[in-house]
Amino acid sequence: MASVSQSRPASRAAISLPSVLGVFLLLAAASYGALIWAPTESTMGLIQRIFYFHVSSAWTGFVAFFMVFIGSVAYLRTRQQRWDWLSVAAAEVGVAFFTIVLVTGPIWAKPVWGIWWTWDARLTSTFIMWLLYVSYLLLRTLVEEPDRRALFSALFGIFAFLDVPLVFGSIRWWRTQHPQPIVMGGADSGMDPVMFRVLMFAWLAMLALMTLLLRQRYRLEATRSELETMRHELEAA
Repeated sequence: MASVSQSRPASRAAISLPSVLGVFLLLAAASYGALIWAPTESTMGLIQRIFYFHVSSAWTGFVAFFMVFIGSVAYLRTRQQRWDWLSVAAAEVGVAFFTIVLVTGPIWAKPVWGIWWTWDARLTSTFIMWLLYVSYLLLRTLVEEPDRRALFSALFGIFAFLDVPLVFGSIRWWRTQHPQPIVMGGADSGMDPVMFRVLMFAWLAMLALMTLLLRQRYRLEATRSELETMRHELEAA
């Protein structure tokens, strides 16, 4: 048993306090910028301030789902478990961020649209994308054999990513109730410079949080996989 444990990767240490503190300070500064420093939008008023958290969470979720895609393709090419660990870690983090999107969206929509939800192209495709990645996580619980689980997950992860560009482009390709893009929407849809800087800083803070969560979830998956391998070795012995 000792020889097996010594052959495993050494460091599974808990996340460092400076990392947590750094992310906390970034989030606190982003919150200050979004809630206090940024000017109040003239049409929607105070409720528009949720925009900074809503949009930055969505962009961060897209990054996480792209990492699922990269990890899935890399696993199919190499069959190395570390890519499967990355994929499941990124999928869980991406689902968490898009849960924030799906919660903050209706909170923003109700005062502005008068309704909590409408089945337009952007909202429907986003909800379907969220369901796809929840299904990805559920699929992993249904397959016990590690290699088969990783293979099926990689194939499904690539399939699920097909909805990501659909979500991103939906408000450009179809007329929807969702607002048109104001950051990359062309010359007629520019933002106030302070609003833009606050949004970019909020995205930076969310990316830092994603990195923190991703590292911890990756370590957890690596440890779980190692324990599963040890259990199979003991059963075989």
